[in-house]
Amino acid sequence: MTSDSIQAGACTRAQISRHGGPEVIEWVTGEIPVPAAGQVVIEHSAVGLNFIDTYHRTGLYPLELPSGLGLEAAGRVTAIGENVTTLKVGDRVAYMGPGLGAYATHRAMPAAALFRLPNNISDQIAAASTLKAATVEFLVERCANVSAGDTVLVHAAAGGVGLILVQWLKAIGAHVIGTVSSEAKADIVMQAGCDHVIRYDQHDVAAGVRELTDGAGVPVVLDGVGKDTFKASLDSLAPRGLLVSFGNASGPVEGVNLGVLAQKGSLFVTRPTLFDYYASDADRERGISRVWEMLGSGKVEVAIGQTYPLTDAAQAHADLEARKTTGSTLLLP
Repeated sequence: MTSDSIQAGACTRAQISRHGGPEVIEWVTGEIPVPAAGQVVIEHSAVGLNFIDTYHRTGLYPLELPSGLGLEAAGRVTAIGENVTTLKVGDRVAYMGPGLGAYATHRAMPAAALFRLPNNISDQIAAASTLKAATVEFLVERCANVSAGDTVLVHAAAGGVGLILVQWLKAIGAHVIGTVSSEAKADIVMQAGCDHVIRYDQHDVAAGVRELTDGAGVPVVLDGVGKDTFKASLDSLAPRGLLVSFGNASGPVEGVNLGVLAQKGSLFVTRPTLFDYYASDADRERGISRVWEMLGSGKVEVAIGQTYPLTDAAQAHADLEARKTTGSTLLLP
């Protein structure tokens, strides 16, 4: 199905019936859903693409099949189910899961899973950043507890999460060392505020970090790459430093020898997930309020590097996995 085959007055949604490459993404057209009690129906105006979507597609994070895809989108409420009192038809909303199914023109969602959008944040910015910015919020402020003056190593700094991380860290007064794979990406992260950039395709990352820190290493590494950067991340840490391994862009970290943490300076390692930090109503309200504050203030600007028609999601996945994208990526119904 191509982008011009979305039918007016119908719901088009992505589905996978088997795990595999981008070619397993199929498109199904049917009736617009009717909201059950506690639900609303959203007409999506923009859908966010995240690296975790590729984990679901490939089976790195196994799913019960058939399954939808996508965690993040924004749009307008078009129908209200019984017992919904917090939203009304016409409200602008965004969400970041936890259930899959955002790759769609319309979706029925629990009202409790939605965030009402402030007037100063557009649908496209919300779809490009809600999950990513919430990830950054919990990583920086509640997981790593980064303080002003800390030096932080950020891998894949030119990616969707990476660029938000760089800006957020600079906004709270941290120093940032970013890793990238090209000169073009180096320019992007420097413009975002990175203090130093290491081309990991040309230089040894840990050696570069040691040089930049006069041999001390950094107190925190934020690593969304996984397997390929795990050793360099550990080797970049100061004694009692913290490695936050929050993604698997190069594959999962396996075969960890805990003794290595002692050998390298009593290091700490954590593998957090977003929804453990957004589990309670209080956590959700606290986290998203901080996200809207940072986005609305202009301290964090979201770079939408590329957009694709919704039904070109397979190409978007291929480009993301080939590291051809920068910033955030949107699928547009």
